[in-house]
Amino acid sequence: MFSFLKPDPVKKLRKSYDLILEQAMQAQRKGDIKTYSLLTAESEQIWAKIAALEAAK
Repeated sequence: MFSFLKPDPVKKLRKSYDLILEQAMQAQRKGDIKTYSLLTAESEQIWAKIAALEAAK
């Protein structure tokens, strides 16, 4: 009934995912490939969580 009051975990994860991808892009542009690869791996883990939550709906 009051589902609009519950925070959406997917929305929060997507925001985090977008932020990390932005940081990864900036690291890649600066030539810091190690940081880029670490951030990309972290974003892939977040994407897996997003996919799992969306599949559970």
